[in-house]
Amino acid sequence: MDKNLIKKGHLFALMTVFIWSNGGISSKVLLTTFNPIELFFYRMMIAYIALLVIKPGFIRYKNIKEELTFIAAGITGVTLFFIAQNIALIYTFASNVGVLLTISPFFTAVLSYFFLKDEKLQPKFFAGFAITIVGIFLIAYNGNQVLKLNPLGDILALVASFSWGVYSVVMKKISAYNYSTIHSTRKIFFYGLIFLIPVLIYTDFHFSITKFYSMSVLLNMLYLGIGASAVTYVSWNYAVSIIGAVKTSVYLYATPILTMIMAFIILKERITLVAIAGVALILTGIYFSERKSKDFELKKAEQENVNL
Repeated sequence: MDKNLIKKGHLFALMTVFIWSNGGISSKVLLTTFNPIELFFYRMMIAYIALLVIKPGFIRYKNIKEELTFIAAGITGVTLFFIAQNIALIYTFASNVGVLLTISPFFTAVLSYFFLKDEKLQPKFFAGFAITIVGIFLIAYNGNQVLKLNPLGDILALVASFSWGVYSVVMKKISAYNYSTIHSTRKIFFYGLIFLIPVLIYTDFHFSITKFYSMSVLLNMLYLGIGASAVTYVSWNYAVSIIGAVKTSVYLYATPILTMIMAFIILKERITLVAIAGVALILTGIYFSERKSKDFELKKAEQENVNL
């Protein structure tokens, strides 16, 4: 694969994580006005409309197997992921959710090993993951001086993390269909909204435009819908199609660092020395995980030269 294209894939993954790192902050702000289901609905509707405006047209039905793949992506990467994440934000800190979501690269790697032939696991990946997990726990559990843990909120964050791992693997399969990334992403949003309907009915959802009269609410919702959904889902899916589910997911390890910094600036959550040590370990874990990928690519290239 062209080196410039690979660099582009890494750049898109990094850009996506940078934008997402602020998503939890905006969600935390909006949850004072909307309940989790309302927030999810408005966010996805804005994202769907934005992608429809950017690139009209639809992916036609081809076969049931392909359609089920899009449905699986819609359920795991949209419906389940956002419902679990938004409800988790009610019961725990934004930094907690940001930290626990970074475990998804491990889920992605394990699932990729079993379901994707081109995604192999190497010992250095697990070494990097182990180091990163230590850093994650230092940030999340720094003597309980900052973060008040809630089992329900943390478990839901882990559910969201696993759901995203499944989505990343499914998205790799969808990328093989060679559809437009924007069209594929919008179809995934469509199924995500479809499976939200029963939840809307159960929660007695009512549309209300008056909640958007506040400039703060409007700007945060637009950020989530356009920036942290429409744009970033397309960029993430594009990165997965180029560098794979595992390598793309490694960038999620940087999320707790960025989220912690933004939580400090916006939500006034304190940063302790223990948390800083956690940041250092997370960065070390990223280095090991990425080094694994490069070593594996070198061995693969050498093997291909031998075969020639």
